[in-house]
Amino acid sequence: MATGNVSFVTEFILVGMTDNPHFQLPLFFLFLAMYMFTMLGNLGLITLIGLNSHLHTPMYFFLFNLSFVDFCYPSVFTPKMLINFLSKENIISYQGCMTQFFFFCFLAISECYVLTSMAYDRYVAICNPLLYNIAMSPKVCSTLIFGSYLVAFSSAIAHTGCLLRLTFCEANTINHYFCDILPVLQLSCTSTYVNELVVLIVSGINLIMPSLIIFISYGLILCSILHITSTEGRSKAFSTCSSHLTAVSLFFGSLSFMYLQPSSAGSINEGKVSSVFYTNVVPMMNPLVYSLRNKDVKLALRKTLSRRIFDHR
Repeated sequence: MATGNVSFVTEFILVGMTDNPHFQLPLFFLFLAMYMFTMLGNLGLITLIGLNSHLHTPMYFFLFNLSFVDFCYPSVFTPKMLINFLSKENIISYQGCMTQFFFFCFLAISECYVLTSMAYDRYVAICNPLLYNIAMSPKVCSTLIFGSYLVAFSSAIAHTGCLLRLTFCEANTINHYFCDILPVLQLSCTSTYVNELVVLIVSGINLIMPSLIIFISYGLILCSILHITSTEGRSKAFSTCSSHLTAVSLFFGSLSFMYLQPSSAGSINEGKVSSVFYTNVVPMMNPLVYSLRNKDVKLALRKTLSRRIFDHR
């Protein structure tokens, strides 16, 4: 048996969400609508924040980066997923599979840390408002974002490098709608012990640490909210925090369900459903959760639209 980084498999077949022909067309239109909404929502936010100077604050700097990640993230796998609903066989090359996995890994981990930075920003703004300008200076914000992308890039390199060292002999059918690491590992004809160890360690660090920081930050925020005397102000703050926590819980919860458990055929099938939340649902929800309920964004949208109408006249 050959060893090293030589692969006998030159292409993989993606099984997709389901092999039931009755579900293919409805699922195609469902995920197409979700994808279009995600693209338009996040592109709209990126444009609004870029065009309106009053949104050039730390909070919207992080939101800009979150929207950028969410704009790129679904494009890594959704087009292939949509093709799979319409074709009998969805084939992806070995190089294409490794590339797809690298960008998925990089963008998913980037989102973990951008969400963490946003939670920390809200904690400082609400719990330590007098120190906000110092604690969230442009240099600090840039460092947090650069650090987020650096950790994500390093983790993606670690995962992809370990994946490239494996040999794939005959089995080439991936039980998923994209090249995720656990379904791909099941096809290897060499030992995957090191890969599974890397998945557990890297996923553990990149999921547990950010989620702890986020929930501690929001816990302290909620404690501060309880001291608000205004009932209206308290209910508004609770509403905002609960919507943020719902999106964060969906993202981290579905990721943890997929990666922080031993892999098996059963867990892969369950994980396929779970992965829809962190690959499609959360990137679609984020523009709604973090912006459309925000007065500043609504004001920026009205100003931008009125400016465009006035310019056309």
